[in-house]
Amino acid sequence: MPDQPADASTPPIRADLLEVLARRALTQDAARPEAVARQHARGGTSAREKVGALVDEGSFVEYGRFVTAAQSDKRERDDLLDRTVADGIVGGLATIEGHQVAVLSYDYLVMAGTQGMRGHRKTDRLLDVIERLRLPTVFFAAGGGGRPGDTDIPLVSALDVTTFAAWARLSGRVPRIAVVDDNCFAGNAVIAGCADLVVATPRASLGMGGPAMIAGGGLGEVAAEAVGPLEVMTANGVVDVAVDDEDAVDAARALIGYFLGRDDSWSAADQAPLRDAVPEGERTSYDVEAIVETIADEGTLTVLRPGFAPELLTALGRVEGRTVGFLANDTRHLAGAITADAGDKAARFLQLCDAFGFGVVSLVDTPGMMVGPDAERTGLVRHTSRLLVAGARLGVPLVGVVLRRGYGLGAQAMLGGSTHEPVLTLAWPGAHLGAMGLEGAVRLSMRRELEAIADDEERERTVRELTAYAQASSTALEVARVFEIDDVVDPAETRGLVARVLDAADAGGRLTGSGLPVDTW
Repeated sequence: MPDQPADASTPPIRADLLEVLARRALTQDAARPEAVARQHARGGTSAREKVGALVDEGSFVEYGRFVTAAQSDKRERDDLLDRTVADGIVGGLATIEGHQVAVLSYDYLVMAGTQGMRGHRKTDRLLDVIERLRLPTVFFAAGGGGRPGDTDIPLVSALDVTTFAAWARLSGRVPRIAVVDDNCFAGNAVIAGCADLVVATPRASLGMGGPAMIAGGGLGEVAAEAVGPLEVMTANGVVDVAVDDEDAVDAARALIGYFLGRDDSWSAADQAPLRDAVPEGERTSYDVEAIVETIADEGTLTVLRPGFAPELLTALGRVEGRTVGFLANDTRHLAGAITADAGDKAARFLQLCDAFGFGVVSLVDTPGMMVGPDAERTGLVRHTSRLLVAGARLGVPLVGVVLRRGYGLGAQAMLGGSTHEPVLTLAWPGAHLGAMGLEGAVRLSMRRELEAIADDEERERTVRELTAYAQASSTALEVARVFEIDDVVDPAETRGLVARVLDAADAGGRLTGSGLPVDTW
């Protein structure tokens, strides 16, 4: 018998399978090296590179890879296959560290990541699957907005597109992280803006209209990078986390990780330094982020929107592996008073924690609500009241910790409306609580007596004496003595007490999340 060929055991590939494999190859980055090289030269990456860097290797299940733009009336078939790959959006299911997720990415290599009509259909299909399977989602949103010129589908206004409503409807149902690492205008910007958390890089420019729309509206010529640069979007609170270009995917992985369950591989910092973390007296500011970092599991803290309303810190972290939301007054900015922007920032953060079952730790050191005519012109009454509404509606456990000053309505807002609203309200040694700032309370309650003192120096000395007396009567121990708070503790005990409360809440089913929508303001 003659020798058999070495590959005789391998059957030939059928023609129909060969066609599928050949067509699939056209959808890969290797089939368009020049376009990929141009994107790299701009400092960007392709959609497939982003997806590949985000998810576990070999886990991606793609939807709609063979779709092309709806432009057969004006483009040759080969051109569509070559230049409109996947109609500009890559999406599907995958895992991140073994956890099931969904991922979508507009493809800047296809007509600047614009949104085509078939791309919308793909997106809508995936959003339906995401809702049905309750999958945490990462969406790389950069792109130029809606795309004119899709001629195969009869269009007049295209206002019947359902993608934006479907994406917005997922609010509170599944966690959604948007990443913006390039120009992101119009419909693409809406995808980012409706997400729960937004990561952006220095290459990002976000806007409800791009340069063409701005010029078309008679507003002049504006460069794409000047429409909504990163520094603007961090200051106004649109962006939650700003990172360098090369760190965008890692930031997205870190954020989505908070929503993927408990991490038992935690470690904790030495808690003893907390005993001296807050200065004595009321007039010295300090870095409250360092306190939060110490309480949280090591290496797990992510501060959100740090450039927006910096007088109030919001952050996600973990305590003994569970995701926790941290709220804290930052005395380095406006003495930690609650402004209109801070009210909005905190309220939205509480909604996020409530929707997804994150217990909240509120670290209080505030003179109260911001006051004065300038503050009132910001809509202070309505904006700060939102924090009270959000706190009152919390279904997840809130633990309140008064670090130093807990005065007035501001302190109540930080504690869900009352010192008895949290499931546990603690104070650290040296803390004082009162209906308003103690010196202000003295000046108000003793106004007539003080006005009767003619000598200015004598009047101020009297104010200091009365304030000192008020402080002695409003210490944390005195407040605890009449049971307006639950305990006064060694600061080094705080983390352990938070962990035990979370254990109790978990056992009682209180860490499941409400599923209520998270407002975008």
